[in-house]
Amino acid sequence: MENNDFKKERAVLAGLSANSMEIDERSTDISMQELAALVETAGGETVGMLIQNRPTPDPRSFIGDGKVAELKSFIEYNDCDLAVFDNELSPSQMRVLSEELGVKVLDRSGLILDIFAQRARTREGQLQVELAQYKYLLPRLTGMWTHLVRQTASGGSSPIGTRGPGETQLETDRRHIRRKIQKLEEELASVRKVRSTQRRQREKNDVPVVALVGYTNAGKSTLLNCLTDSDIPANNRLFDTLDTTTRKLRIDEFTEALVSDTVGFIRKLPHHLIEAFKATLEELSYADVLLHVIDISNPDWEAQAKVVDSLINQLGANETPCIRVYNKCDAYVGILPHGEDVVCLSAKSGEGVQELVEALSKLLDKGRHHVTLKIPYSSAGIADLLNREAAVIKMEYTDEAIEAEVIVPPDIFGRIKQFIPGYTEPSEDWED
Repeated sequence: MENNDFKKERAVLAGLSANSMEIDERSTDISMQELAALVETAGGETVGMLIQNRPTPDPRSFIGDGKVAELKSFIEYNDCDLAVFDNELSPSQMRVLSEELGVKVLDRSGLILDIFAQRARTREGQLQVELAQYKYLLPRLTGMWTHLVRQTASGGSSPIGTRGPGETQLETDRRHIRRKIQKLEEELASVRKVRSTQRRQREKNDVPVVALVGYTNAGKSTLLNCLTDSDIPANNRLFDTLDTTTRKLRIDEFTEALVSDTVGFIRKLPHHLIEAFKATLEELSYADVLLHVIDISNPDWEAQAKVVDSLINQLGANETPCIRVYNKCDAYVGILPHGEDVVCLSAKSGEGVQELVEALSKLLDKGRHHVTLKIPYSSAGIADLLNREAAVIKMEYTDEAIEAEVIVPPDIFGRIKQFIPGYTEPSEDWED
């Protein structure tokens, strides 16, 4: 029987655009709409939003006392349960705002962490989220315990039950959290070792890896389903994929690749979250090709693409060959992007997906040669070389010779070209 008693938390959103802030840290209508989508993803409901403009953030209340009073009135009148800020708050600002507003206060980082905690399914994903949460919590402990520290430090008649334990409890909690962080980092280090072993195995088997990257909700999971005939859940909501999913893709008759879906990026992504997810995201720098999926139907797609490009650089994957995949092109009105390593498609309908597969085939080809060979038994050692270093499609031992059909990399081609029946060296331009 369906439970209808669940009540969505009502949230008011607040943001600050200060001249002293970096441009990408300032709140805008677009970033506030994105924050509202994050609240909805977390299971809440946005009932109002406020953007404050001032030269610098207020060191005590972030948005200034006047705006705090205005926000408090709105909260009381609209029966709000929480206030969510688009910018990162200091621990003391969060404490002051919680006291002044009388409701739970979250900043953008805390909200994203909450969503990640809801979505993580695998043990690795849960470890990464837990690590990020503890790193987020550690500097905020001081703010949470300040009332006890102040009461104890004042001397004289401290309230009963607050004499002494404030600072002691704070230090105890800090030690406990640092121990937890160390333990989680050790567990994630062992995950990295497993990934490293898997990578070496893939390299040994010469299996190329294609990584899907992009802004959250750009359609990466839908594209993975379309490419590999999978049925991975692909919903129209932010951060639907946290745990890396890998599927096989048949590129052509002779080439197979592994395609990995990764967590979506978003502007103002908390630094400790990127750090925690490095065990997963470092796969990007080891991939043979990146598919940067861009939702071209989103009016803000250019800014979103820049956010992803910046994070790719931060993760050290900027040298990896990349195809820009403009998704949802069927919902775009205007001239579509074009050029080398650019593909426009609709992952939902399948339009343009074959062009993407062809572009992948071209990038992964690496100058390989598909040849038929006739190897005399006096050179039978070549057959062993082919079995080790090439993709053998067919090999038959006849009375006269070893006949083989293989795909060979360029460094092997020079050693086997003499066994190609009727092969002649191509002439240089100057010989024509």
